[in-house]
Amino acid sequence: MEFLRPASWEEALAAKAEHPTAVPIAGGTDVMVEINFDQRRPEQLLDLNRITELHEWEVGEEQVMLGASVPYTRIIENLRTELPGLALAGHTVGSPQIRNRGSVGGNLGAASPAGDSHPPLLTAGAEVEAESVRGSRRIPVEDFFTGVKRNALAEDELIKRIHIDKASGPQQFSKVGTRNAMVIAVCGFSVALHPERRIVKAAVGSAAPTPFRATAAEDFLTAALDEAGLWESGGAIPLSVARQFAELCSASCNPIDDVRGSAAYRRHAVGVMARRTLSWVWDGYRSTGGNGARNDEGGSRCA
Repeated sequence: MEFLRPASWEEALAAKAEHPTAVPIAGGTDVMVEINFDQRRPEQLLDLNRITELHEWEVGEEQVMLGASVPYTRIIENLRTELPGLALAGHTVGSPQIRNRGSVGGNLGAASPAGDSHPPLLTAGAEVEAESVRGSRRIPVEDFFTGVKRNALAEDELIKRIHIDKASGPQQFSKVGTRNAMVIAVCGFSVALHPERRIVKAAVGSAAPTPFRATAAEDFLTAALDEAGLWESGGAIPLSVARQFAELCSASCNPIDDVRGSAAYRRHAVGVMARRTLSWVWDGYRSTGGNGARNDEGGSRCA
């Protein structure tokens, strides 16, 4: 196995162009597991750790530009106000050691249906900035996942940044695992309120071949909140509305049976998480007078 270690982004793109099958590695929290268990044996590893800009982020007026190698710990410590859903999801990723190394860029590159960062990225509104020696492009995160552990990157492309809309309202994340910590999700769920547009976004992980937005549930809840005037009044969401939202989220799933859980359990769990997570995010909306994006909780919630 050849180990490529570029010193700059330009060198990394050139190396990827010359060796299209080279596997990028930064934190190594996914790649090294596969190598150690002999599930993967690439001809080249492309080490991106020396590339400074991949470890940087920038907070703009409307978006956060997140370098592909920024670890979850930095997101939790520095971006919990701007990206509360992603920060909550970061709390559920592995151990502190893994959170210190693992990154959103790595999670996207692996494209696992169970990636914890994927549902919050879908509900926040994100674009993946991919680049090669041919140029750069932005891929909406909804179009990035093309199959189980497959993504929309060309062979010569690398993820440089993720552009994520800053929260304009409360966001929440929930995850079910076979134990309380350091576990791959049996299923995950994220919901975000966008009060300025009067819409709700909801996304599911590990309950279909790819992470996805539950658009039927989103449309139903958005209409129900509008018809009842709840955006303005901040009143409680009727139980019947919460139940219908949960049922639509569950019905949108296309899960499988595997060692972590059955398809039936995943559908049930998504419904439970949808109902609970909706109550948390709406409580946040009501407590901030209808438009607050701040989330002061110290950790994520597990359904």
